[in-house]
Amino acid sequence: MHIVIIGNGIAGITAARHLRKRDSDVELTVISKESKYFFSRTALMYVYMGHMKQEHTQPYENWFWEKNRINLVHDEVVDVDFKAQALKLKNSDIVYDNLIIATGSKPNKFGWPGQDLPGVRGLYSLQDLEYLESISDTISSAAVVGGGLIGIELVEMLLSRGKKVHFIVRDKSFWSNVLSEEEGRMLEEHMVKDHHVDLRLGQNLEEIIPGKNGSAAFVKIKETGEKLPVEFVGLTAGVSANIGFLKGRELEIDKGILVDEYLRTNVKNVYAIGDCCQLREAPAGRRSIEQVWYVGRMMGETLAKTVSGKATAYNPGPWFNSAKFMDIEYQTYGNVPAKLEEHQEEFFWRHPKEYLAIRVVFERETEQFVGINTFGIRMRHHFFDHCLREGVEVDTVMAQLRDVNFDPEFYKSYEEEILRAYNAKFLKHIKPKKRSWQRILSVLSKQA
Repeated sequence: MHIVIIGNGIAGITAARHLRKRDSDVELTVISKESKYFFSRTALMYVYMGHMKQEHTQPYENWFWEKNRINLVHDEVVDVDFKAQALKLKNSDIVYDNLIIATGSKPNKFGWPGQDLPGVRGLYSLQDLEYLESISDTISSAAVVGGGLIGIELVEMLLSRGKKVHFIVRDKSFWSNVLSEEEGRMLEEHMVKDHHVDLRLGQNLEEIIPGKNGSAAFVKIKETGEKLPVEFVGLTAGVSANIGFLKGRELEIDKGILVDEYLRTNVKNVYAIGDCCQLREAPAGRRSIEQVWYVGRMMGETLAKTVSGKATAYNPGPWFNSAKFMDIEYQTYGNVPAKLEEHQEEFFWRHPKEYLAIRVVFERETEQFVGINTFGIRMRHHFFDHCLREGVEVDTVMAQLRDVNFDPEFYKSYEEEILRAYNAKFLKHIKPKKRSWQRILSVLSKQA
């Protein structure tokens, strides 16, 4: 049997690795036009900032692939014949028995005039990093368009090289589709006060204007008509599935390639995983498209079981994610909406001087814990995952916060201050529990 995987990101490579673990004889081919070897996409910013070398982004030595008999093809798929089960590449043709599409995502473009000029780029691929590196010495001022995670990463990268950065965000507060206004304002303060970002909330890019050399020279703000001089424009207004070459065929596509709970498409022997796929029915508490690293990894591992003969439904469990807003670490567990639903209640605490905060959401009537955001305070994923799965009450979660903090011992813990504020707001008398987090899980399991 020949299994072909299009895409060598975390989803495709995880599938390949686990397929090989489960079957020593199956023929495996991975095709990628971006790079021959798998690399950590989340590490691109640290290469630019000088914290890592590019070779450090490859988690496996080059000999790993030959040793494990995973054939790497550095080429581009230009056509797919699903009936013949054949792929046409720029430089060759390949037939398959099973096809796994893991082509990832690409930066959004919304038809802005000048969006394809030299000096305009996203931050997603290895080629994006190489391009930015090649022109960095010519940049003194840049604009970043789009206020999500990739946007703030690109802002931090440019600041690390001493560039002036205009951060153009269409929303009235930062990342307002995910964070509450209070959370967004704290991050805005950090960007402007501590890092001197020219943050432009509630503004939209109208066009990118070229200079005499044909490269980007100005960005024009729609609301004010202001023209900001720049040498580089980073387009980071979200991403979409990288599936343009598959449209117009028998494969069913919406915003992504539609798959069932087993990650199967409507075409026989064809599967899709990672950023490019869309679940027909999302698991409870999850979205149909989730373009984050660990989702691709889980999908790749799950699909390897199915393709190897052990049909396994994709079940990611409660939502979680983590990121870094410059110097502020962020974690989220469960569903913490930017705006509460009518049946929900929340508790928000922020330290009066430092960039430390948490936001807890729970059901108003039952007081069941729904989710938590933390900023600058590290807490254990395993604990919150268990609480969310078992429907634990919010009082139980709040009483255990101190023991599920996994910051180093010499960091000051703020959980008792948080609990006092929680008690004061809701007129309660919850006391902190002095038990290890492993013991907490044991007790909760017995209670469930």
